[in-house]
Amino acid sequence: QVQLVESGGGPVQAGDSLRLSCAASGFAVSTFGMGWFRQAPGKEREFVGSMSWSGNTAYADSVKGRFTISRDNVQNTLYLQMNSLKPEDTAVYYCARSRTSYTSFRRTDLGYWGQGTQVTVSS
Repeated sequence: QVQLVESGGGPVQAGDSLRLSCAASGFAVSTFGMGWFRQAPGKEREFVGSMSWSGNTAYADSVKGRFTISRDNVQNTLYLQMNSLKPEDTAVYYCARSRTSYTSFRRTDLGYWGQGTQVTVSS
């Protein structure tokens, strides 16, 4: 059974750092493209970044240079390192998995989502 469980969110001050984790079970993170998304109150869910099964990463312009995605194949976990946080980064953060293994990550073809973790950045 595929499961994604995010953790690591919380309240922080502007300029602080946080690392979110997405613990996966039921599949190997090294074989699927995975991504991070976020949804702020009253806004649509938006793409934050992704990592392909081969390890290539991509980021939204709004977080490029501040956020970094990595994974630990032994722990079977995807991470989102967030530095220089801004109040506009406040949102619920979700991880998601591609529907099919060994394919390019496509934001519109996702099979599984986690429950989300809240990040609140105060100024």
